[in-house]
Amino acid sequence: MLNVTVENIGELAVVECAGGIVETHSAYKVREAVISQRDAQIVVLELSEVSAFGGRGLVMLVSLQRSAREHDSRFLLFNPSKSVRSRLERAKSIAEFYIPSFQEMMALLAYASSRFARAA
Repeated sequence: MLNVTVENIGELAVVECAGGIVETHSAYKVREAVISQRDAQIVVLELSEVSAFGGRGLVMLVSLQRSAREHDSRFLLFNPSKSVRSRLERAKSIAEFYIPSFQEMMALLAYASSRFARAA
């Protein structure tokens, strides 16, 4: 079973996933959560709690990355679990994704929060 939650901070959306992204249904669930963030300039997919990751998940990530480029937005993977990282490396797809460090992610969240506070 896959749980997906979304947190929005101004133009930043963090999509958190927990569970497996193996079957078509789970890949579509993540895809819809990301695509529904139309107002976000940056979408971060937090993957630390993904316990299983299959080919359908890989196809979905590559598709989301391509879509973000076409729409002039950024799509980042944060803290991918060992299964996600391993699958990306085996498919030689890891170079296509930006995976920020913990410090970079904290700076990005702080920046989004400060911009959101000024806009409110």
